[in-house]
Amino acid sequence: MGEALSAIKRWRDGGQAVALATVVATRRSAPRPLGSKLAVSETGELAGSVSGGCVESDVAVHAREVLESGLPKLLSYGIPDEDAWEVGLPCGGEIDVFVERVEGELPDPEQPQVIFTVVDGDRAGERWVSDDGEVTRTQLVEREGERVFAEVLGPPPRLLVFGAVDLAEELCRAAKGLGWRTVVADARARFATAERIPSADELVVAWPEEVLQQFEPDDRTAVVVLTHEDRWDVPALAGALASNAFYIGALGSRRTQERRREQLLETGVSEKQLERLCGPAGLDLGAGTPAETAVSILGEILAVRAGREGGRLRASSERIHA
Repeated sequence: MGEALSAIKRWRDGGQAVALATVVATRRSAPRPLGSKLAVSETGELAGSVSGGCVESDVAVHAREVLESGLPKLLSYGIPDEDAWEVGLPCGGEIDVFVERVEGELPDPEQPQVIFTVVDGDRAGERWVSDDGEVTRTQLVEREGERVFAEVLGPPPRLLVFGAVDLAEELCRAAKGLGWRTVVADARARFATAERIPSADELVVAWPEEVLQQFEPDDRTAVVVLTHEDRWDVPALAGALASNAFYIGALGSRRTQERRREQLLETGVSEKQLERLCGPAGLDLGAGTPAETAVSILGEILAVRAGREGGRLRASSERIHA
C-alpha cells in the first residue's frame, strides 16, 4: 500500500491524474492479499502491485479508461491453470480488482479506521469512514444489497527487540523489508547506537520496565529478547507476557530456557502465560549466522501471526496464502 500511495502523492503534486486499483476479493490461491494496490498515472507509470505481474498490464489499460471517463470499474481475473499465461493468474487463483480515479484527500494508512467503498452498482465509488470497530479485518461485505469493500487501516506491525547485539541489526533490517516498525532497547548506551544498529527506527537506552511503559506491546507487536542477561531478560519477558503482544520470543539454549522459566514463575508469571513464550525463538532452519537466525525468528513470528505451524508448504493442505 505504501508504494502506491507515495507514488500517488508524487504524481498528483506534479499535476497528473491518477487511478488506483485495489484487490477487493480473492478466491483460491491469489498471489496478493486483500487491499493490495496498484497506482497508474495518466502518463502510464505504475507503482505497487495487485497480482505480482500477472494482470498489471491489463489493469493499467482499464485504469486509463477510468481516468478518461471518471467511472470506476470492478474487474475479475481468474483462469484455468492450463490457460493461465494469457491475461490471468498463473497460480490458477481468482481476484476482483476495483479501479477508480483518485479524488480528494488520501487516507492516512497508519490512522486506525475502516474505509468502506461501494464497488459495484449505481453507487460504485461512494465511500465512508468508520472507527467504531464493527469490522476488524479487511474484507468484502454485503450492505443493503450492495457489495462493499471494508479496508481496515492502522499502524504497521512493530518489532520490539531487547538487546542491541548484531542479531538485533539483522532482525531490524529484515523486518523493515516487511514494512514493519522496529524498536531496539538496551540499558547499555555504548551498545544502543546508530552505528551498531542503523536499521532500527528507534533506539532506546533504558531498562526493560521503562521500555515496556514507553512502547506498550499491543496485538500488533512482536517482542524478541536477545540479551542473555537474567537481570534484563526476566523483567523484559515478564512484562511482555503480561501484555497483548502477539509473539514473545527469547534466544538461549534449552538449559537456559528452563532456568529462565523457573525464574519467571518465581516472579509471578503463570504457567498459562509461559505457554506463550517461544524459546528458543525461531523455526528449525539450521540457521548459523545472525542473518540466518533473523530469518528463522521472523519466519516464526509470521507463522504465529497467521496461526500457522511454520512447516514445509508441500506437507501442508492449508491455503498457501493466509
